[in-house]
Amino acid sequence: MIFLNEKEIKSAVTLKEMMDTIEEAFDTFRSGEFYMPERINVEHKNKNMLYMPCFTKDMIGTKILSLFPENQEKKLPLIYGLMMLNDYETGHPLAILDAQTLTALRTGAVGGVGMRHFAYPDSERVGVVGCGVQGFHQILYACDLRPIKHIYLFDAFNKDLADYIKRLNQALAPKNPEITICNDTVELLNKSQIVITTSPATEPVLPNRPELLEGKCFIAVGSWKPNMRELPDAIWQVVDQVYTELPYACEESGDLSQPLADGILTMDRVKYMGDYLAKKSAGETIQLGKTRYFKSVGMGLFDLTTADLIYKKALTKGIGQKINL
Repeated sequence: MIFLNEKEIKSAVTLKEMMDTIEEAFDTFRSGEFYMPERINVEHKNKNMLYMPCFTKDMIGTKILSLFPENQEKKLPLIYGLMMLNDYETGHPLAILDAQTLTALRTGAVGGVGMRHFAYPDSERVGVVGCGVQGFHQILYACDLRPIKHIYLFDAFNKDLADYIKRLNQALAPKNPEITICNDTVELLNKSQIVITTSPATEPVLPNRPELLEGKCFIAVGSWKPNMRELPDAIWQVVDQVYTELPYACEESGDLSQPLADGILTMDRVKYMGDYLAKKSAGETIQLGKTRYFKSVGMGLFDLTTADLIYKKALTKGIGQKINL
């Protein structure tokens, strides 16, 4: 068995390989050739433990995460965790991966797939609401996919972003997009073509003004519980449809469940990314509308397929720390 830490995981794969694997995972989801129980979330006193097992035809993976919102006030990561891979035939443990890094990379890759297909090709300006680990990696994928020249940041916690910006510049080198901290999300919307939300908010982080939302590509990855919400009701005035991963997202995310319950959103406007990719692969022309919206809640299948990719790439490159059980 091998253990892969942050440095080893990032040296094993490229961002493009991660996005390509996510697209393959969408195809696997659509085919039904997997078994994935609903994500188990155990919460006690605002402390969350998440358990995500998944089986494909040749691999088993289980991700265990701790998600403590109060860590942000302590200047600690929001998420810690481990990902275990087991042999499908015997259950023998094959690898343990740092799940904080895996989650950041695969969530970034899911958002990246959204940007790959929905962001306008000439997009040069990206805005991110929520300057944590997820926002950081979403920016990396945005800059890998589009000719980004300007990055706009806003964080409701009003924290010092000097080190965050320094690390962004280092990660993006030799690219050097200009990075600006915005005073509010109105300023961010006015300046951005791609808008990425990665916050744990329970109320919309963007203003309820359709004229500020129109014509942009929205990638929303932060709302993963029914009481969480990032986008305002006004989004439904400017988009024709929302794309997401799976039907359960309509129950899990407040960004979908709340407007559905209020009658603002109807299920005929909810589309699934796997169907979109299959139609596009078949050469079908798909009308997206002027304003695009991709809402991700994630799923264990993404963790398993990307962890499997990283594990196999690591073996090929001789990366990883061997552990004897």
